[in-house]
Amino acid sequence: MASHIQKFKIALCQLLVTSDKERNIARARELIEDAALKGSKLIVLPEMWNCPLSLQNLSKYAEDIDAQDSPSISMLSEVAACHEITIIGGSIPEKANGQLFNTCCVLGPDGQVKAKHRKVRIYYFFPSDSEIKKTGDTTFRESDTLTAGDTPTIVDTDVGSIGIGICHDIRFPELAMLYRSRGAHLICYPGAFNMSTGELLWELMQRSRAVDNQLFVATCSPARNPNAESDYMIWGHSSLVGPFGDMIATTGHDEATVAGEIDYSMIHSRRENLSLAEQRRGVIYKTVDVLGQIA
Repeated sequence: MASHIQKFKIALCQLLVTSDKERNIARARELIEDAALKGSKLIVLPEMWNCPLSLQNLSKYAEDIDAQDSPSISMLSEVAACHEITIIGGSIPEKANGQLFNTCCVLGPDGQVKAKHRKVRIYYFFPSDSEIKKTGDTTFRESDTLTAGDTPTIVDTDVGSIGIGICHDIRFPELAMLYRSRGAHLICYPGAFNMSTGELLWELMQRSRAVDNQLFVATCSPARNPNAESDYMIWGHSSLVGPFGDMIATTGHDEATVAGEIDYSMIHSRRENLSLAEQRRGVIYKTVDVLGQIA
């Protein structure tokens, strides 16, 4: 970590997403630039920040990132280079080879795309009658529209080694364990939990991934839009969690920018005080990385 910034400010831009794509891009730019001017070196956007989370309409908002036909990523590239910041670009619908993916791009201070993560776990949710009555949530099955990615993503940046997950990816501790074994000190999860799973699990999952692996976790959700065309109502509550499961910064469900400080010395301190890695007893069980590493 010697070549990385050890202490820096992070901003989570909880954007209110509308059906107007150009408006979403312009508003995201405003929030990013404001956070950069206030000193943030790492800025995170929400899942599906350039369009509503409506599965039947994702295709009309989708962009071809590899063909550089992506106004959303072009904007992020310009802002990252202009302010010399690192951006975790939330996620947008990506079209490639006749398929749709839920994709996060990471952009460096030079404006270049450093990594691209396609959501690994495709979400489906079948609420009970009582949940529908209480929260208004409806059946939601991403596999009808989206294709799952098949590669974990960890990227070396000027602000450290960062693992990327999208929304439902946070439910699986194995991915976070893999990222720690590969040297990540921060995992960013753009996500859009609904009202049922958000209230029960959103904070719990963030703190669990952080404390289990003794690292930082940052999540960024869209703001809740009561006038959204989609039946999918978003929980919100973007947060930054420290390596002891401590809630460093969070917000409610309205549009807001959450800012907090990341200090990587906290990781060393926690791991020195309680060395979970040394206590795992690898002679009993192992986590196997399919790329050949063993955690």
